Amino acid sequence: MRPFRNRVAGVRESLRRCAHLAPTRCALPVLVLAIVTFVDVAGGIWLPLLAAGPALAAATNGPRGVLSTGLLAAALGATLGHEHGVPTSELAAVLSALLAVTASSSLASALRGRRERVLAAVRSVAEAAQHALLQPVPQTVGPFQVAVRYSAAAAEARIGGDLYALVPTPHGVRLIVGDVRGKGLPAVGTAALVLGVFREAAYDEPDLLDVVGRIERSLARNLGPDDFVTAVVAGCSRSGNLEVVNCGHAPPLLISASGDVTAVESAQPAPPLGLRALTGQAPRLQYLPFTVGDQLLLYTDGVTEARDHAREFYPLAAGVARHASDDPALTLGALHDELLEHVGGRLHDDAALLLLRKQTADSQVPALPRSEVAF
Repeated sequence: MRPFRNRVAGVRESLRRCAHLAPTRCALPVLVLAIVTFVDVAGGIWLPLLAAGPALAAATNGPRGVLSTGLLAAALGATLGHEHGVPTSELAAVLSALLAVTASSSLASALRGRRERVLAAVRSVAEAAQHALLQPVPQTVGPFQVAVRYSAAAAEARIGGDLYALVPTPHGVRLIVGDVRGKGLPAVGTAALVLGVFREAAYDEPDLLDVVGRIERSLARNLGPDDFVTAVVAGCSRSGNLEVVNCGHAPPLLISASGDVTAVESAQPAPPLGLRALTGQAPRLQYLPFTVGDQLLLYTDGVTEARDHAREFYPLAAGVARHASDDPALTLGALHDELLEHVGGRLHDDAALLLLRKQTADSQVPALPRSEVAF
């Protein structure tokens, strides 16, 4: 019993002397070393398993942390080998293996750190692009309250092909929510094109159909034959009515002041933007009454096509009926949380939600001066 206690005391002393070599971030690798050490002391020679310490440190620490863990493992190996009376040749082989694993793990840690720095730079650029592309929407515009929630499926990039914008104009508030076919940088470029044309045309064109027409002509010149954009363009005219043009997009949801939820289906569906020349069908303008307390929800298919583990789609209309309130931000926050819970925490497609609520009867919407409108 006394030799066992002596070995434990020796290991504790080695851990005390070497612990300062491992910083706080090495907690998990050091814990692994401690487990291997005490198993070794209690039941036999397990010295080769000490290499798990620096190998694990490569995934959680920088090169300095890996070296510290490797030196700690080597010190423990030397101490345990001496206590067990391991032959010098065998102990040298074990320590050499520990040093080799430490060196290779340090290199792997340095490469991982470099990749992380590159990814951080990419994220920073993507965030800047997203802020420039999807400009913040004001919470209040004239008689309207507005809220937006956007989630990109590509968490590393934090930007996707969904688009939205709201522009106060001399012709009333105008907004767009759309979804670009495809992913990656080409989709982002197309989204930027659509938003740029929309922001300019929304301010210039008195007729909402002319706004859509300018977007269509621009896409026809710039997109490939298989590319298109589904979108809903809406406007709140000074007469108080709601104007909606749906171009192959999911139907908006109209939420009455009493809480009834109705899908705004198109009587004559129009093709997505960029495909009018192939079908010859022109979009139609829908007029809807929009009184105080009414709300309009625009969204992308990343919301309605989100599936749970049983492959069931997210029931957006039912969710809106459950969470509708007088505060659009609270409503979208509850919907977004429920959506993430439905899919198990991570979306597989970009998702955008824009909710507009009429809070007063005043239909006079201040338009931004021309110099303040971002194109």
